[in-house]
Amino acid sequence: MSWLFVFLGFSALIILHEAGHFAAAKATGMRVERFFLFFGPTLFSIKRGETEYGVKAIPLGGYVKISGMNSEEELPPEVGPRAYYRQPVWKRIVVIAAGPAVNIVLAFVVFFSVYFLFAQQSTQSVGEVAPGTPAAQALQSGDKILAVDGKAYADLDRISRLEHFGDQVASHECAGKQVDGCRAATPVRLTVRRGDNLRQVVVRPEYSNENRRALIGFAYGVQHEDVAVGTAASRAADSMWLFTSRTASVFSHLFESEQRKQISGVVGISDVGHQVIDVGLYPSLLLLAIVSLSLGLINLLPILPLDGGHIFWSLVEKLRGKPVSLQLMERASIVGITLVAMLFFLGLNNDITRLTGEGFNVR
Repeated sequence: MSWLFVFLGFSALIILHEAGHFAAAKATGMRVERFFLFFGPTLFSIKRGETEYGVKAIPLGGYVKISGMNSEEELPPEVGPRAYYRQPVWKRIVVIAAGPAVNIVLAFVVFFSVYFLFAQQSTQSVGEVAPGTPAAQALQSGDKILAVDGKAYADLDRISRLEHFGDQVASHECAGKQVDGCRAATPVRLTVRRGDNLRQVVVRPEYSNENRRALIGFAYGVQHEDVAVGTAASRAADSMWLFTSRTASVFSHLFESEQRKQISGVVGISDVGHQVIDVGLYPSLLLLAIVSLSLGLINLLPILPLDGGHIFWSLVEKLRGKPVSLQLMERASIVGITLVAMLFFLGLNNDITRLTGEGFNVR
């Protein structure tokens, strides 16, 4: 059932993206011939007015067909004035930018809704204890961590205190080289309240390659947090900036192997979506916001056939004062399609590596 929700979520993002193009084209007086979800053979379609709506067989993407997207396309005289390339540059940019804009705005709305309605904060109490970890032999769900190695950080706020607890645990390193699964040379001493009793718990953390630090093996519990509208909006904006800057960082360092490993394809995103839906609504909505934001940002890359490529060449036309030749744009499209294909196969390769290895480990 979770795979169905993942499919519906991705489909909704595509529909809303294309609906942005569709609505902007209609608003600026352009003629929209088709509005289709997915690609390949047509499964079904229906025509309303001048526009054909339908669904195709291959569940990858979708498209809106606007008359005159090809500057050399021959159109009937009554259609010509409404053709895409007969419109001012600003109208074309509005139509093309509307798709990514819908995804970006949607991401903000979802982030805001999550932080306002479902905000959670970590507590100092133990939530889930991972089986087979050092914590499984020493801690129980509900234990409240009061101090680590005798350090309580009582003068700090809750978030800073938990960060210092984690840093203190990570300071216990393995003897020699830090390798995945090695136990720390010195134990961590935890002061724990279990029920009405105080306990001193001794545990040796294990080094995790994935997290690049020593861990005990538990997650803090969470509780609902009341958040003001302004605070929720601020957190949503911070999240948008965080993921935007990280996306830019990955694409600006694609020649570095560690950065290339961060790219995921459809398979990987679907697998993560399947996992987080099993976890709950809160992480599922956050993932939806992240994917929507990523879809909007990637489509703004200035390469054809992405939306950003059309915007880029429209701006070039505006600066030159005359249209760009179709041949030049076709050559640019070949380069762009090659780059997009490389990113697709890179993401697919990373997905296969993860799925056949340790997986995505969202839990």
